[in-house]
Amino acid sequence: MLAARVFLVLAGLLGAAGVAAAAGASHGESRNLSAIAMIFLAHAPVLLVLALYGRGRMLLAAGFLLAIGTALFGADLAMRECLGHGLFPGATPLAGGAMILGWLALAVAGLFGRFGSRLNKD
Repeated sequence: MLAARVFLVLAGLLGAAGVAAAAGASHGESRNLSAIAMIFLAHAPVLLVLALYGRGRMLLAAGFLLAIGTALFGADLAMRECLGHGLFPGATPLAGGAMILGWLALAVAGLFGRFGSRLNKD
């Protein structure tokens, strides 16, 4: 499935970028790099799990909302850090909203979704 491959690639890229941002933040007092590190390292494992186990439209929507929101958030804060201005006005709140919707879509999938044997091995 193409979405699984995309989520896996993004998980790896976000994880690597999160570690790099954490390293950069540890050498200075950058709130932007610290925020990027926290958000990237929190969302990369979720995308990894969705790549491995996520099936269904709601989980697909959750993954794309989380991926787009996380990437937009990081890009906006990185531009603020490096160039002194963001991508466009309101980019960070838009990104945050996308991430929140992604988490809510994940919750809805948990409440109403049907899961195959991969998740039901109790």
